[in-house]
Amino acid sequence: MAGYLSETDFVMVEEGFSTRDLLEELTLGASQATAGDVAAFFVADLGAVVRKHFCLLKCLPRVRPFYTVKCNSSPGVLKVLAELGLGFSCANKAEMELVQRIGVPASKIVYANPCKQIAQIKYAAKHGVRLLSFDNEVELAKVVKSHPSAKMVLCIATDDSHSLSHLSFKFGASLKSCRHLLENAKRSHVEVVGVSFHVGSGCPDLHAYTQSIADARLVFEMGAELGHRMHILDLGGGFPGLEGAKVRFEEIATVINSALDLYFPEGCGVDILARLGRYYVTSAFTLAVSIIAKKEVLLDQPGREEETGSTPKTIVYHLGEGVYGIFNSVLFDNTCPTPILQKKSSTEQPLYSSSLWGPVADGSDCVAEGLWLPQLHVGDWLVFENMGAYTVGMGSLFGGTQTCRVTYAMSRVAWEALRGQLLPAEQDEDTEGMCKPLSCGWEITDTLCVGPVFTPASIISGAAHACLEEKEGRQTQVLLEPAICFQSSRCPAKTSGCSEIQEKLITLSEAGSLGRCFCGF
Repeated sequence: MAGYLSETDFVMVEEGFSTRDLLEELTLGASQATAGDVAAFFVADLGAVVRKHFCLLKCLPRVRPFYTVKCNSSPGVLKVLAELGLGFSCANKAEMELVQRIGVPASKIVYANPCKQIAQIKYAAKHGVRLLSFDNEVELAKVVKSHPSAKMVLCIATDDSHSLSHLSFKFGASLKSCRHLLENAKRSHVEVVGVSFHVGSGCPDLHAYTQSIADARLVFEMGAELGHRMHILDLGGGFPGLEGAKVRFEEIATVINSALDLYFPEGCGVDILARLGRYYVTSAFTLAVSIIAKKEVLLDQPGREEETGSTPKTIVYHLGEGVYGIFNSVLFDNTCPTPILQKKSSTEQPLYSSSLWGPVADGSDCVAEGLWLPQLHVGDWLVFENMGAYTVGMGSLFGGTQTCRVTYAMSRVAWEALRGQLLPAEQDEDTEGMCKPLSCGWEITDTLCVGPVFTPASIISGAAHACLEEKEGRQTQVLLEPAICFQSSRCPAKTSGCSEIQEKLITLSEAGSLGRCFCGF
C-alpha cells in the first residue's frame, strides 16, 4: 500500500453491521448532544468507492482514471482514491494544494480548467504540475508567459445538447479552430500532447461519445502533421454514479471501448484518461438531516370541509440544510430528493401532505414537495441516500450552520481488498449477478465481486465495428479510416509485424499493489 489511508481514518464495520446501524448510532448521539447544534451529517461508505473502482477496471480496462476533486473533496475520499492509484483532476490552486498535502505527486495531477488565473498557473509551474488544458488563444498566451514548460491538452467542443449539464458553450474549441490553435502553439514553442472533451453530465446520447472520440482522432492527426507529440486522450467526465441512471455506466463503457478500438486501437501509443467524479462518490454518501421547525398550513379549498368534516392541511417541515447548500442538485440537476424516515413508522399511522424546506428565508429554498409522510417532530431525522456528488463542502452557512461533518466507514473485506490481499474471483457470466458488493451496508462475501482485472496496456479486442451517423459537412471518409499509430516506435503491432496481441489477464498480485499500473504518464 502507498500509505495514504490508515485504519484510523475510518470506522471498521464488521459483518452484520450496516451503514444504517451506524447512522442510528450517530443520530442518537447528535440528538443527545448538549450543544444540540448538529443539524446534518454524512456517513460515507468507502467500500462503495473501492467497489466502483474495480467495476471501472473491468469495464474500461484501457482507461487511467483521474478523480475530479471539485465533486467531493472530503479527505477520506481523496485518501482512498490515492490508495487505489488514481490521478487527480484539479480546477484551481486550492484543489492542487489539497491533493499534494496528502502526498499525491505532481505527476498525477491534471490542471483541467480551460479558464485559469495567471497566479494559479504560476502556482502549478512552481509545484511541478505540468499537464494543463486550453481551448483558446488567450489561455495559450497566459501559459506561454507563466508556465512555458507546460504540456498542453486541447479541449474540443462536443454535442452536449441532450445532457443535463451543458459545457460546450463555455468550454471547448470547435474543430474549425483547432488547427489554428495547434499552429499557434507550435509557433510559441508550447508542446500540445493531447486532446480532451466532455459530453456533459447525464448524457443519454451514446453516440456523443463515439462522435467525440472520432473528432479527437481528427485533431490528433492535425497535431501530428504539425509536429506535436500527441499521446494523451482525455475522455472527460459526466459518468453516472447511480445504478438506476437513464443510461448505465456499463452501456457507456461498451460504446467507448468500441470507439477506442476503431480510432485509438491498443498499441497506438496513446494514453487514455477519464475524469470521474459522480461515478465514484454519489452512492457512497448518505445524509442525515434534522427537522429544525414545522408548521401546519390549512388549505383553503371551498367544499372540502363539508366533504371531509375538517379543513385539509399540509405540514411544512424546515430542515437544517437546503437548496443553497447540500441540496443544490434541486436547483442545478432538477432532482427531487426522497427522504427515508430514520424512525420506523407503523403502517397504521396516517399520512399527511408534506413538504421539506431549507433554513433560508427564501421562497425558492424548497427541497421537496408533494410528499406523504407520517406526523414528524422537531428533532426527528430524515435520511437521504446517494448524496455524495457536489454536496460535501457545500453546507449552508446561513443562520450559523457549519459545514457538515463526515463519518467514514468501510467493511473489513473492502479494507483487505484495498490492501491488495484478496484476488479477484473469476466469474462465469451466469453467476456474476450473484456477487455481493464490498460496501459495509450489504452482505459480504470472501471474494471481490468483479471479473478479471486488466492493466491498461493488456488488451486488444480485434477488429472493431462502429457505425457513425453521417453529418452534413463531416469528413466521413477520414473518420472511417483505420486509426494510425502516432508513435510507431512504441507500437507493438508495427515492431512485431503482428496486428493482434494476445489478450493477457493479470491478477492484482502480479501487478503489485492496487493501482500501481496507473501512476505517472
